[in-house]
Amino acid sequence: MQIALSSGIRNTLLTIQQTTSAATQAEQRLSTGLKVNSAIDNPLAFFSAAGLRDRSSDLAGLQDSMQQATRTISAATNGIEGMKKLFETAQGLANQAAAEQDGAVRNTLQTQFNEIVRQVDDLMRNSGYGGVNLLNGGTLNVRFDASDTSASLALSVNSGTVLNAATLGVTTGAVGSWSNADTTSTAGNANIATALTSIRTAITSLRSEASRLGANNAIITTRQDFTSNMINTLKAGADDWTLADLNEEGAKLTSLNTRNQIAQTALALASQRDQSVLRLFS
Repeated sequence: MQIALSSGIRNTLLTIQQTTSAATQAEQRLSTGLKVNSAIDNPLAFFSAAGLRDRSSDLAGLQDSMQQATRTISAATNGIEGMKKLFETAQGLANQAAAEQDGAVRNTLQTQFNEIVRQVDDLMRNSGYGGVNLLNGGTLNVRFDASDTSASLALSVNSGTVLNAATLGVTTGAVGSWSNADTTSTAGNANIATALTSIRTAITSLRSEASRLGANNAIITTRQDFTSNMINTLKAGADDWTLADLNEEGAKLTSLNTRNQIAQTALALASQRDQSVLRLFS
């Protein structure tokens, strides 16, 4: 059976439905903090915000790899500092031998020197991080932009060689004996002088390598800071598209609730008016 409603009641019911729908929307925005919760609410805003958030997520993933890259460089830098200290200790032993007259003492000092040089190689081999040892010929590749399709790598850090005692010019077997009778022995003194020269050269090379690694580390650290700021910018941009003004939504909900109460009163009055007309026929 079809029930006919008066024009006044229909208009009032429509107002109640629209007010209830708007109040429900305001309540959802207040509960989620978003004015755009799905593509239905606003397709342009929803997909624009999603694109910005996706890019920020990609950059966050690259930021983690940048952090690990700085750890790898730090491990190599620490290794260089350790190698320099060992070479400086070896340098002290060679200087001590140069001033020593006793051949047996020179032999002992040279044995200690050789052991320290061997430890330099061991320290170098232990200076890797995450499977990459920049002092042992390893290469570190760092990406800064997930959307970069023209080149897969943004920065490549490569020592280009193995930094051990031999490649740095410090050899133990080729130097010769330090122990020749006394300090007037030309051969013994020349061998010690050669060792001291090679150590000074090795320390200079290590300082140069540390400077190069430091420059690369500065690049990565700068890109880390930039990436952090970019992530914040992207997230803020996404929020601009979707975040709701909670003060505005709260005021709107209060107004809608008041309007709904008025509509309910109007519906009751319209119903009473129709009932009064019916009583005329009773």
